[in-house]
Formats: sequence, C-alpha cells, structure tokens
Amino acid sequence: MAGQNTGVVLAAMFANGAIAVLKFIGYLFTGSPSMLAETYHSISDTGNQVLLLVGIKYSQRSASQVHPFGYGKAQFFFAFLVSVLLFGVAGWESLTHGISKLREGGHGGGEAEAAEFLGFTFNLPLPIDPFWLSVAILLGAIVFETYAFAKARAELKRQINEYDWSGYREAFSRSSDITTLTAFTEDTIALLGLVVALAGQTLSRVTGNPAFDSIGAIVIGVLLMVFAALLAFENKRLILGESLTADVESELEAAITDHDGVAGVADFRTMFIGTGRVLVTADVSFDGGLETRDLDEDIQQLEAKLKTIDDRVKLIYIEPQR
Repeated sequence: MAGQNTGVVLAAMFANGAIAVLKFIGYLFTGSPSMLAETYHSISDTGNQVLLLVGIKYSQRSASQVHPFGYGKAQFFFAFLVSVLLFGVAGWESLTHGISKLREGGHGGGEAEAAEFLGFTFNLPLPIDPFWLSVAILLGAIVFETYAFAKARAELKRQINEYDWSGYREAFSRSSDITTLTAFTEDTIALLGLVVALAGQTLSRVTGNPAFDSIGAIVIGVLLMVFAALLAFENKRLILGESLTADVESELEAAITDHDGVAGVADFRTMFIGTGRVLVTADVSFDGGLETRDLDEDIQQLEAKLKTIDDRVKLIYIEPQR
C-alpha cells in the first residue's frame, strides 16, 4: 500500500511542480489574476505532495516504547496540515487577489498588464498575443493534471473494487488511505480550476469585459477553500481513531465467536492506526477445559483467521477470559 501511495504522490508532485513554473511564467508575462490564482493553486499542490511524502516516510518508522502502535497516523496528521496550511492559504490568497482586481476594474480582457509579486512589479515584453500564451499554458497544464488524475483515480478504483465499496462517495467515507484521497481530490479540483481559468480569460477576451478573468480567480479561491474544509473533515475521523465499518466488525467478531472452544466475545473493538492498518482488540471467553498450550494455539488460529478475512488487520490483542 505504501509503495502505491508513493507512486501516486510522486506523479502528482512532479506534474504540479512543472505546472506551477509554467503558470508563474504566464502570470509574469500577462498579469492575469486567474493565472496568479492558478500559480498559487499549483504551488500549494506541490507543497501538498511534499508533505504527504514526509507523512508516508514518517509513518514507516518502527514502533517504540513511546509509540507502541507505530507511527502510521503520521499520514493523517500531515494530510491535515495540507488542508489547513496549504490549501487554506492558497485559497485565501487567490480569493483576495481576485476580489482586489475586480474592484480595480479587472484584468484587461486578454491584454498584457504589469504583474505584481512580493512587492515587485514586472512588465515583461511579449512578442505574441498574451491571450494565446495563457491558453497554451493552461492546455499544457490540463495535460499534466490529467496524467496525475489518472494515476490517483486508478489507485482509488482499485481500493473500491478490493473492498467492494459502492463508489467514490463510500470510498471517501470509508478509506483510510488519506494520501490517495488527497491526491485524487486535489487533481480533480486542479482540473476544475484550469477550466475555470481558461473560461474566465476566454470570456474576457470575447466580451472585452476584464471582470471575467478576476471572477475566475475568485472561483478558484473558493474551490481551494472548500477543498481545504472537506479534506480537514475527512482527516478528523481518522485522527480521532475511526473503526472499521459495522458490517466488517460483525464479520470479524463472528469469526471469533464461531471458533471451536470459544464461549463468547466481549468488548470487541477496532481502530485505524495508519493507512490500511487496523488494530483489533477483544476479550474472548474460552471453554474452561482448555490447557494453556491449547489456548495459545487457539489465539494464534484466531489471529490468522482475522487477517485472512480483512488484510487491513495488522495488530490483534485477544485477552482470554475463563
């Protein structure tokens, strides 16, 4: 699972890094507010993937006395940072920049304007129509984003088929693979943002009304901020210790109850301790006639049976009761 996550994240990181450079160059030449919004978007996407890679690496650390169940939840924490620090900030910057340009009268309908960045003003000469430069950059970005989107979608579809989920909606509410969820949603929002930027600049060009380009930046900012809120909500359930679904828990508990020599099961619990890693605990009552050696063998058989039923079960603690 970790290797598959890493491939998805790396594909998105390289794609978004290249796109960010292209968009920023386009902004310096055109001064388009929606292009700057898309630059913020791609920078945040790239930083997103870097943080997710850090989370994956950190989560692979071995369990210690301080963290006896390992560091698997690190991926949930770093994905939460992505939602708050990157997408929230990028969304706010895009939104406020678009509003500012709209109040000033908007961008000049496809004509190049001075670009402002970090207090500096750039007014670079351009030998071609700035509108067509923007179109070329946005279409190229769509190609890159489509590649990254296809990688994330393929992994999410694999999980949907493996765990027999009904579709993307259930996958988002059930999956513990927050890195793939983040990459998939981010790539979806990125494609939508590119379409919005292209539409805004095209409308400004066709109508001569510069407000459309600025409105495009505002829409992109809202998309980013909505995504930040949704991603933070999805991370919350995993950081707080979500369990397996009721039907899967029932199947696991039934496997213990139906085992020869088991008289009953009490206090059965599950919890995600990382991406695709579940902790299972149960107080199990065994027949009083079992010897200690037989008891140990039964517990080993139960552990193997639970892992066969669901491969996400990695740690099992069965407390025998007499």
